[in-house]
Amino acid sequence: MFNVTVIIVNKWIFQKLDFKFPLSVSCVHFICSAIGAYVVIHVLKMKPLITVDPEDRWRRIFPMSFVFCINIVLGNVSLRYIPVSFMQTIKSFTPATTVVLQWLVWRKYFEWRIWCSLIPIVGGILLTSVTELSFNAFGFCAALFGCLATSTKTILAESLLHGYKFDSINTVYYMAPFATMILALPALLLEGNGIIDWLSTHPSPWSAFIIIFSSGVLAFCLNFSIFYVIHSTTAVTFNVAGNLKVAVAVLVSWLIFRNPISYLNAVGCGITLVGCTFYGYVRQVLSQQSPSVPGTPRTPKTPRSKMELLPLVNDKLDDKV
Repeated sequence: MFNVTVIIVNKWIFQKLDFKFPLSVSCVHFICSAIGAYVVIHVLKMKPLITVDPEDRWRRIFPMSFVFCINIVLGNVSLRYIPVSFMQTIKSFTPATTVVLQWLVWRKYFEWRIWCSLIPIVGGILLTSVTELSFNAFGFCAALFGCLATSTKTILAESLLHGYKFDSINTVYYMAPFATMILALPALLLEGNGIIDWLSTHPSPWSAFIIIFSSGVLAFCLNFSIFYVIHSTTAVTFNVAGNLKVAVAVLVSWLIFRNPISYLNAVGCGITLVGCTFYGYVRQVLSQQSPSVPGTPRTPKTPRSKMELLPLVNDKLDDKV
């Protein structure tokens, strides 16, 4: 629900409000996430603060914040140039990029059934891309690279949360300020003059700002739920489950924005969704087999890499949870 709502509201901001500044919108999202996490931990005291040594903040959390920042920016940039339905279909490519990254970088091997299950996902996206009536090369590339960023972010977040006993709200608490710091200066330099011009020409800028900051509040709820799901499951499970909202996003966006969708385009989107479902089924079958079978996902408590075996500088972290 949060994911679909954020996507629709962001598309409304870019298209209906004519606020074509994706860096600034992303920066608002990060600021709201930082404020929301601070309120939950320090004001409402719903979660205890997990103390992390400054060295580990830069060594572990900053790289993940950088990738997360790129992921959000690329998603908003693609929303500016291509329809929601096309963007969401491309994002369904994420399970494939997750598997490829884990195979190339993390040297994790998968069974042939895993690779075969990715064929309909790739084929459906190719058919959707070829038949897209509102195709934009820049938006397509932004969404495609966003898939890579999403996969990298998810794998890093899984390692951080499982390996270092982080919960979802503490992840947002430490990550959002870094992301704001990374994005604030580029947003100011690249979009500052455009925002000033937009303020002078828009008929009701204050009501528009309310919508923009509302999207930031929704983004905080989305970020919190994302890391909660990652903490509760694994990276690939999260990405497959995320594809279930594609059909809802495509339908809702078509009802609101009425972007043209051809017959073959709809078929390609359907093939992609079927491929994601089949992929999830294959993963479920493999998970019920012996853990020694290559490609079988491990339990969340099992270390997935040498990085997860590295302790935090503060080795008394568990005492402070």
